Amino acid sequence: MAVFDAIRWTTRGLISSTCRPTVIGLENVPKSGPFIVAPNHLSFLDSVIVQALMPRPVAFFAKAEYFTTKGVKGAVMKSFFEAVGSIPVERGEQAASVQALKTLLDILEAGKGIGIYPEGTRSRDGILYRGRTGVGWLALTTGAPVIPVGLIGTEKLQPADKNAVRPQHFTMKVGEPLYFDKTGPDHSLPARREVTDKIMDAIALLSGQERSASYNQSKSVD
Repeated sequence: MAVFDAIRWTTRGLISSTCRPTVIGLENVPKSGPFIVAPNHLSFLDSVIVQALMPRPVAFFAKAEYFTTKGVKGAVMKSFFEAVGSIPVERGEQAASVQALKTLLDILEAGKGIGIYPEGTRSRDGILYRGRTGVGWLALTTGAPVIPVGLIGTEKLQPADKNAVRPQHFTMKVGEPLYFDKTGPDHSLPARREVTDKIMDAIALLSGQERSASYNQSKSVD
């Protein structure tokens, strides 16, 4: 826990000093019990930002290659993602995605926080795409509150076609918790879709993005 806290605090300090972010609504994160953070996704750095700036730890999916990249950058990424409890998952592997959802379920049942991108993968054109229903499944199965998050400007930190990170101001808006009845795992796809759409509506209000009724066509984890 000491190592985890040190990495979070160090990363938070680095982000705050170099980017001067505007952060709104941290008081909406429950002080105890399970919670689901559901942000839009514009940058590779979004998970790092949310994990560092949230008042409580948040465990995210992380692409398996983040744990296997070589060199100094790879070592730094692996150390960070392992320290904050990120869960490696192979992109495009349905069985792996299902197991990852079950792992997130275990974390929620332990009374902790998890993060999941309803869009599945980052938007490279700035549009907010249709949400995939994994977040709805988690919300209905556990009854944990969903905290919508709108990230604005994080794509400028590391453009999709660049490797270098450039400190830039960005905004993180944390919305009020969304509560859904706990139904357990036995619920219908239409129910998951309805919950997911409500979550996406909340994210859109926070981020101000143009929306698409289609899924992001990049390979993604649902």
